[in-house]
Amino acid sequence: MARPIKTAILISGRGSNMAALAKAAKADDFPAEIALVISNRPHAEGLKRAETLGIQAMAIDHKHFKTRVAFDAALTAVLQEARIELICCAGFMRVLTSEFTAQWAGRIINIHPSLLPKYKGLNTHARALKAGDEHHGASVHWVSEDLDSGEVIKQSALSIAAKDTPDSLASRVLALELRLYPCALKQVATHWKQPRI
Repeated sequence: MARPIKTAILISGRGSNMAALAKAAKADDFPAEIALVISNRPHAEGLKRAETLGIQAMAIDHKHFKTRVAFDAALTAVLQEARIELICCAGFMRVLTSEFTAQWAGRIINIHPSLLPKYKGLNTHARALKAGDEHHGASVHWVSEDLDSGEVIKQSALSIAAKDTPDSLASRVLALELRLYPCALKQVATHWKQPRI
């Protein structure tokens, strides 16, 4: 088997999807290695979770930078120093600059709680309920310059129940995400075509 793809995960909060990816990557035959977890929030719960899982974790506080470009440049410097090949955004609540997405084009993926191209951005569960949709779900997609607009890699759907609220739907979609993201990462890493660092 080829060497696993050296992967970083970007988070802002609890790190639920990060933990799912990290646990999946512990399998001997998994084609990606979770080498680094970075949060833009120093007190994110996910940083402690990563350390508990034996993964190097660190914060780059976005509040210490005057511009998004400056923050993204600092983020890139850390990723390059760690020789990261692939980035997974997992609840990373930052809009990345066009400079960053261009530099990492074809090497950065994200999970989003909707069946893209529906409901880009925030409040996806409330929007699906308000629209009267019968189905909702999650998508893993390539990150591009435009928010939540990159090519979809993999999706998973569920039926919306009459009793669903935004919170109950969010909980059920998260359960989908925790299965979907490791499968999508495995697919991407298995078919990796980028030059190795």
